[in-house]
Amino acid sequence: MSSSPVPIRHGGNLLAAVRRYGRAAEDWLDLSTGINPAGYPVPALPADAWQRLPQDDDGLAEIAAQAYGAPHALPVAGSQAAIRTLPTLLRPGRVGIAALGYSEYAPAFALAGHTVVPLDERDFARDDLPAGLDHLVVVNPNNPTARLLSAGQLLRWHARLTTLIVDEAFLDGTTAASLAAHTGLPGLVVLRSIGKFYGLAGMRCGFVLAAPDLLDALSHRLGHWTVSGPARAVARLVLADTTWQAATRTALHRQGQRLAILLRDHGLAPVSQPLFSWVPEVHAPALHDALAQQGVWTRLFDAAGGCPASLRLGLPPDNDAAWQRLDAALTTALAAVPHSTL
Repeated sequence: MSSSPVPIRHGGNLLAAVRRYGRAAEDWLDLSTGINPAGYPVPALPADAWQRLPQDDDGLAEIAAQAYGAPHALPVAGSQAAIRTLPTLLRPGRVGIAALGYSEYAPAFALAGHTVVPLDERDFARDDLPAGLDHLVVVNPNNPTARLLSAGQLLRWHARLTTLIVDEAFLDGTTAASLAAHTGLPGLVVLRSIGKFYGLAGMRCGFVLAAPDLLDALSHRLGHWTVSGPARAVARLVLADTTWQAATRTALHRQGQRLAILLRDHGLAPVSQPLFSWVPEVHAPALHDALAQQGVWTRLFDAAGGCPASLRLGLPPDNDAAWQRLDAALTTALAAVPHSTL
């Protein structure tokens, strides 16, 4: 991999759309992330959440471990803090990372002295692994391709690796099995996030599930107060609110199906998870631009990993006006894109 820094792009860059297309931010239907548009209703917090230094022994780690069914958990300032730090704690080696996937992993491992081995989507459909890998990163479900691997398959791969990191940021909305219960095993790390399912990305709070020695090393490297007091207070609430979780999982499943059906009705071929749909389409850049002209902002991906260019669409707000706007925008945008591309 080249040592030159490569710009890392993410969804949620609505201000870039505002500048490029000259439409005010409030006039956009922003589908560029996979964040739940109906996030957890955060109540007013007690004053000491703001006034006191964050308390590492406030029970959040134990609440998270119980919520995820893991032996141990470490709160971190979003998965990003762990993604940037974990590679420095692992012996440098060859690490397999999806070529079409969350773009923070490859530079983090490269900066820590690892050799990054880009993997095509077809590599994840194999029973075996490419030869010579020491470490493997799997985003499950994958962002953006929505690929979902079974717990059994991942555990079989783990047995052949020094380290398996499984990013389960989008797993909360599914009924798929987590690997959290197995994270007492050496070399198995699971990352969980508050941002996506709970719709609280601005909190910057997530959790690393792993064996105690790795969590201790990571905690030492990150230092004190990595998660703010208000974020810790909200995280304790949301992880304990199983009633909200169950209702939200049902609602997201329904909305995810609705989005997939709408896209298929317009002649597209989405691969879907509850929080987003991925649309591989050779003329995705033209469709992305045509939708932007209608005030709908999507996430555009270049061709990579054996896949053509593609779009990822998150869920619109769950009201008729938003869904009707998306339906109308798709009709207009697809009329501007040559039909031979669909």
